[in-house]
Parts: sequence; structure tokens; C-alpha cells
Amino acid sequence: MIASWPCPTPGGETQAELAIRFDRKRPKRLLVLPALFDEGNKLRKQTVEVMRRLAHSGIDCFLPDLPGFNESLQPLEAQSLETLRQAATEAARHFSATHVLTIRAGAILAPQDLPGWRYAGTGGANVLRAMMRARIVASREAGRDEQTSSLAELGRRDGLDLAGYRIGPKLFAQLETSHLPDTGRLSDVDQETVGGSGLWLRAEPSESAGQADALAAIIAMGLLA
Repeated sequence: MIASWPCPTPGGETQAELAIRFDRKRPKRLLVLPALFDEGNKLRKQTVEVMRRLAHSGIDCFLPDLPGFNESLQPLEAQSLETLRQAATEAARHFSATHVLTIRAGAILAPQDLPGWRYAGTGGANVLRAMMRARIVASREAGRDEQTSSLAELGRRDGLDLAGYRIGPKLFAQLETSHLPDTGRLSDVDQETVGGSGLWLRAEPSESAGQADALAAIIAMGLLA
């Protein structure tokens, strides 16, 4: 279930990263690009539960650690949208993915040549704003006054710590202007279709069997019809 894959590094070499896989060498092979930052933590177990259901339906699934995220030893501060997209593309090649499922802001990293789905897709700018709002609230509770404009200026110049992640200045500036790409190859699956409220909105990591069933059924019907 746990595999490694050769992830590109900003220096042009590769470094082994981990991936969760359900692999029986079946023809339908789904790369899963997770939600980013704090949303990824909240949705990690739910994401694996969706993969487990798809595997039972006859679909191989792969969830790679991207550089700087989860168990990766690469520094997130050294990453950019280009390096993260290159990593996603290499993961797709390494695992011979035929389709992709992106979750939340994982959509901004999707390989251009893969068809698939984006679940509750959002741009990097929206995720960045949410983390900045959370930091401002926490700072006020601690008696510190921080403003969005000054935090954004600091992030562009020096990088910024948000939700336990050290985001470098280049990635910060790129996320500020990052919106959902219009590739025409990915079908949108909104939260209303899956049912219930988005688990990324909860204070702690959570899961929903009903939502996992619904999302897995949508993907399976599309792949196996």
C-alpha cells in the first residue's frame, strides 16, 4: 500500500517520496492530487477512503506525497507552482496514470494531458486567503494585531508561516494570483452533488462514509461505464 516514487527536486535531481497506492496493474489508473496545506490534513483520511472504495470497484489509485507536504523531506519554502506541477506530472508518468482526481486546490497542479475530475475545486488564492484569515484571528486572540495587507507584503518579500507551513516568497506570490485553470479535460464535482458540508470547513480532520461513497461512485461510473 505504501510505495516510493522519484520526485524531481528544484536542483534538477530526484528524491524518493512516499505514495499511498492501490495497485493491481489494472487498466484504469487514477492519480489523486490532494488538497493543499491545512485542508490536505483535514481531508487526508477521507481521501484514502475514497481511494479504497475505488480500488474495490476495480480502479488502481495513487496518492503521492508532493514536495514539502505530508512526509516529504523537501523544504516547502523552496517550492514553487512550477516545481509542484512538475512533481505531479512526474508522479502521473511514474504510476502510468490514465486519469486524475484533484481535491480542492490540488486542481492547480493537475497534469495538462490527463482527463479526470476535480472535486470542490478552488484556486490557490482562495486557500491562501483562508489561511491568512485564520492567522489573523489567532494573532488577535494572542493580543497581536496583524492585517491582511501587511501579511501579504511580508509573504511576497520574505515568505510567511501559515497553518504550520512555511511558504516561500515565490510560492506565496504565485498562490495570490492562482485560480482554477480551464483545461477542458477535467469535470467538476461540486459539494452539493456529493452531499453534506465540506469536511475542510471543520475544525479538525474528519471523514464521512456517505460523502466517500458518493464521490467514489461518480468517479467509478465515469471510468467503468
